[in-house]
Amino acid sequence: MRALLGRRRRRTGPPPAAGAAVMASGIISVGLALIGDDLLSLAALAVTAALWLVLAAVFATRLIVDRDRFRAEADTPSALTAVAATTVLGARLSLLGRQGAAVVLLTLAAALWPGLLYAVLRHRPRSRLPGAAFLVCVATQGLALLAAVLSAACHQDWLGRAALALFVLGLLLYAAALARFDLREVTGGAGDHWVAGGALSISALAGSKLTASPVWTGAGHTVLRTLTLVLLCSSLAWYVVLLAAELRSPRPRYDIRRWSTVFPLGMTATACLSAAAPTGAGWLRPVGEILLWVAVAAWVLTFAAFLGARLGDPRAT
Repeated sequence: MRALLGRRRRRTGPPPAAGAAVMASGIISVGLALIGDDLLSLAALAVTAALWLVLAAVFATRLIVDRDRFRAEADTPSALTAVAATTVLGARLSLLGRQGAAVVLLTLAAALWPGLLYAVLRHRPRSRLPGAAFLVCVATQGLALLAAVLSAACHQDWLGRAALALFVLGLLLYAAALARFDLREVTGGAGDHWVAGGALSISALAGSKLTASPVWTGAGHTVLRTLTLVLLCSSLAWYVVLLAAELRSPRPRYDIRRWSTVFPLGMTATACLSAAAPTGAGWLRPVGEILLWVAVAAWVLTFAAFLGARLGDPRAT
């Protein structure tokens, strides 16, 4: 009986989609740091690190104690939030000057990525896909982002080249997910449909770091700059479409997938802030600042909705 109760407790723990809360908090911390709001940025970093540690403990516990659930969840796109969340936290720590910790997180994310990506792609359904399907791109571009950041911080050109390879692979994975994305999710999705735009935003952010790298000069730099701007403008177009759909078909009820809405909001803002200087598009910075505060407001509202749901049902995540 005790074993059965323990098993039930384990099965009521947070699902993999909870990793989007780490991603959302982490990228907002990065964005706040880019506009010089260090106090709020560090507060968001503290939340990010605490959530990451909790979810890492849950991940490890399931791997050791509840293998059946671990295998079942590893087949879903949401499992890749483990990789993306780790890379976002690493990027923020690198910005703080903690390169050693960032390298450890890059190593951990790189170790998790191949197995989880293979499992997700292997078990991908033949039907139309939800927005979470774009996490194959997000996780890959998260690795590209952190590798590019560490390449510049640690003066390791090979990391920059690895980042470029991951960047290209991430774009191919995006195209594959887009080809089978269920467009009905735009007006009926529970929150993760925003990843369709967020995946382009993190691609643009990774592209901005590659554009800023001294590894790429001449034609290579020009191509990266142009591609970064195309990706960023495409993500802004998705932003407008998805926001219009939300206003037309409001979905106010809390769902854990709403954290997958907050993440793209923060990622789009941060991509604008990061890309402004290396691409020479100064207009992106004020746009990014406005969008960042929208993302902060969305984080607060989503957290308030989570608390409300938690009070109504203690099992809510």
